[in-house]
Amino acid sequence: MDHWQYLLLLAACLVVTLPLELTGSRVYRQPARLARAVLPAAAVFLVWDVLAIAGGVWNYNPRFLLGVTLPFGVPLEEALFFLVIPVCGLLTFETVERMLR
Repeated sequence: MDHWQYLLLLAACLVVTLPLELTGSRVYRQPARLARAVLPAAAVFLVWDVLAIAGGVWNYNPRFLLGVTLPFGVPLEEALFFLVIPVCGLLTFETVERMLR
């Protein structure tokens, strides 16, 4: 079960913030805008991860990973982190902004 922990945590983040979309935040309903907001930052942090892994600055405990590694040694879960967490943050931000208007 330990191998699923990182993915389960990411899934839990999505599940917890999904109701925010249903309140009218419209983050998922605007995929082009979502991509423009998330993908540039995800790319920067993915490159940062690749450099840190290659330089031996850090690595990942295989106990908590499925074992799927993307090119340049980045675990699948880490790449998904750079997509999932910003989406959850945008959902939260859009909801709070809409409620404060």
